[in-house]
Amino acid sequence: MENNQKTAGRIKYFGSTRVLVVCALLIAMSIAFGKLLAFNIGSSIRISFENLPILMAGIFFGPLAGLAVGVGADLIGCLIVGYSINPYITAGAALIGLVSGIFAKYLLNGKKPVDIFGSVITAHFIGSMLVKSYGLYKFYDTPMPVLLTRVPLYICIGAVEAYIIYLLSKHEAFSELIERIKKNG
Repeated sequence: MENNQKTAGRIKYFGSTRVLVVCALLIAMSIAFGKLLAFNIGSSIRISFENLPILMAGIFFGPLAGLAVGVGADLIGCLIVGYSINPYITAGAALIGLVSGIFAKYLLNGKKPVDIFGSVITAHFIGSMLVKSYGLYKFYDTPMPVLLTRVPLYICIGAVEAYIIYLLSKHEAFSELIERIKKNG
C-alpha cells in the first residue's frame, strides 16, 4: 500500500499515468530526431527537430513534463550514442521544455499561432541560443562566429516546429486525444 502511494506521488507531477507514458514516447522521438535523423555541420552545428517533442511536452502537458522530457531525452540520448554529457546542454534541453510550458500555460492564452510561435521562440532563445551555445563555448571552445550561426538556424527551426505544433493543436481529433490523455488516469 505504501509503495503504491509513493508511485502515485511521483506520477502526480505528470498528471496521470497516460501523460507519463506519452512523455516517455516523446523522449524516444526526441532521441530519434536528434541522434538518428539529424544533419551535422561540423562538430558544433546540428540541424534537427530533436526539440519538437520537448516543446510538445511543455506546451501540451505543462512545464514539468517539458522539463522532464528535455532532461530525459538529452541524458538517455547521450548514453545511447556515446556522447559525453554536457550539463549546459542538458540544462538547455530542460529549459526548452520548461519555458515552452510556462509560456503556453501561464503567459500566453489560447492556441493561436502567435502564442505557439512566441512560446517556441522564447524557449529556443533561452535554451538553444543562450544556454546550449554557452555549453558549446565552455566545453568545446566553439568559436563565437560559429555560435552566432545558431541564432538564425534556431529561428528557422523554431518557426517550423511552431507551425507543426500549431497544425497539431488545430486538428480536432488530436486536441481531443490530448485532452483525454490529460484527464484520464
